[in-house]
Amino acid sequence: MKSKLLARVEVAERTVAVELEKPPGFTFTAGQALELKLIGLKETDSEGDSRAFSIASAPADERLRIATRLRDTAFKRALKTLPLGTAVELDGPFGSMTLHKNAAKTAVFVAGGIGITPFMSMLRQAAAEQSTRSFVLVTCNRRPEDAPFLEELQSLSRSLKGLRLLETMTQADTSSRPWAGRRGRVTPELIAEAAPGVSEAICYAAGPPKMVAAMREALIGAGADEDSIRTEDFPGY
Repeated sequence: MKSKLLARVEVAERTVAVELEKPPGFTFTAGQALELKLIGLKETDSEGDSRAFSIASAPADERLRIATRLRDTAFKRALKTLPLGTAVELDGPFGSMTLHKNAAKTAVFVAGGIGITPFMSMLRQAAAEQSTRSFVLVTCNRRPEDAPFLEELQSLSRSLKGLRLLETMTQADTSSRPWAGRRGRVTPELIAEAAPGVSEAICYAAGPPKMVAAMREALIGAGADEDSIRTEDFPGY
């Protein structure tokens, strides 16, 4: 499918959100992903000219949005510098990291870094629908500067009545910004505090592979049913 780069916005240090033209007829379920291919690059490397990204926008939004950490690869350098309006190609949607259908069950989201993107899609859609479902979101980043969509998430926690947000920083002491919130990694105790009913909830974890493995163990340690945990790794983000 043909698309275009429409906008770029920095959402954290070394992290950019990219807005794409939504092709006619492109539909997806919140939490799904797409593949973005950059066309006619003058520079390439062994990682190629396409990448898979979770969609961060709500299905009802007019534009598609993705977000990524900026690494020193040919693809990421091009994504950062290509002129707005540049033609690109999309494939998808794909993926099963989508919200469960039983609205009576709380959704517990645990996100590390850029792993927040599928949950942004779900929460933006919930806000658009004025959903009354219950959500718990636990995010873990090094510093406030590294936390994608930090201000928007805090705004959503105020406007979306069913959302409880708990943010923790592992290296807050190195931040140039004041941080009065939680510090440290995601632990079973933190999960249990944020989601006392986690044993009855459907749980989701997304982020770098090692972090996802640790978050899954924290969920289990807090009492989550292993069969209720859905995970998605973001390798090499």
